[in-house]
Amino acid sequence: MSRNFTITKKIAKHGAQSVIIIPKFLSNELKPKTIVEVKINVIKEAKNEL
Repeated sequence: MSRNFTITKKIAKHGAQSVIIIPKFLSNELKPKTIVEVKINVIKEAKNEL
């Protein structure tokens, strides 16, 4: 059975990596070892930070 969720997120920074944090309310749906397909549509690009 396929379930679909759409979330809009700002990319976070964790050390040198950029990450997407999954909201807590999805934790019951997205248990560890669950395989998901992630598609990324850029809505607004970030400005360069100096």
